Amino acid sequence: MKFGSVAPADALGATAVHTIRQGALVLKKGKQIDAADVAALQAAGIGQIVVARLEPDDVSEDVAAAEIAKKVAGKGVHVDRAFTGRANLFAQHAGVLVVDKGAVDRLNRIDEAITFATLPAYKPVVAGEMIATVKIMPFAVGKAACAAALAGVAQPLLSVAPYRIRKVGVVSTILPGLTPKVIEKTLKITTERLAPTGASIIAERRVPHERAALARALEDVLNEGAELAIVFGASAIADRRDVIPAALESIGGRIAHFGMPVDPGNLLLLAGRHGTPIIGAPGCARSPKENGFDWVLQRILAGVPIHDADIRAMGVGGLLMEIATRPQPRAPDD
Repeated sequence: MKFGSVAPADALGATAVHTIRQGALVLKKGKQIDAADVAALQAAGIGQIVVARLEPDDVSEDVAAAEIAKKVAGKGVHVDRAFTGRANLFAQHAGVLVVDKGAVDRLNRIDEAITFATLPAYKPVVAGEMIATVKIMPFAVGKAACAAALAGVAQPLLSVAPYRIRKVGVVSTILPGLTPKVIEKTLKITTERLAPTGASIIAERRVPHERAALARALEDVLNEGAELAIVFGASAIADRRDVIPAALESIGGRIAHFGMPVDPGNLLLLAGRHGTPIIGAPGCARSPKENGFDWVLQRILAGVPIHDADIRAMGVGGLLMEIATRPQPRAPDD
């Protein structure tokens, strides 16, 4: 791409690099200069103008942005028309954003003229929300760089996984001192948390904080058709041998992971039985504020696999805002 200052007479057919405002003259950045523009520049007494002119081995910014955006977009993603070297991508429906971070990083390393930015991976998104953008920095990019970018995308780099689970069962355990008001508030907050995903609570039980009673309650909600079961313990899970894990295992459940490097949310239990996910919720899940429970819940509701290694990788960025009402705040009282 040729770039530099030229006289207005030599700018015909080139692209204006900067917006020029002088008297009645308004020539906007990105405008392809025509004969009328040349005359207006000369009439305004402007002797030089910075322009860019594409060469045979260039791909224009809009064409390059559109081609790359189309290649990276997967299921549930809409690509908008490219303009000024930018192609924006939007969610076609509500769900969880799935991003191939490694592939995005590789794409951004191909040429500094080619950039691709996304929202954080696994972020819940709504229909019509902007989730990513491809931006070509100059007015054109070399054909070789554009071809390398397209060739490097073997499969889509981002998609929106729609929410799949609709029926949720909730079991709350009870100990002396835990009032019905706390459970009612927890159910209300959980209902509100589920609402944007289209899921709802279809079965609910309240039982003593004992292994046998909890086991029966879990079987009840699962038999009623719950596609996900959540256990809110009256006491936080302290060990894999504690009441909640023991009850899960007694009905044939399997513990996938206990604990997570997200705070609030450390004491989360991820388990399942016969393909149905079960979450032992941390105490902070009773709060509407974002916590580690949300990170796991959203992925499960969207059918996005979450394994032991996925949870262990949540540490960077896992220190969230403090929840003042949780039993043990980070900072001790003075």
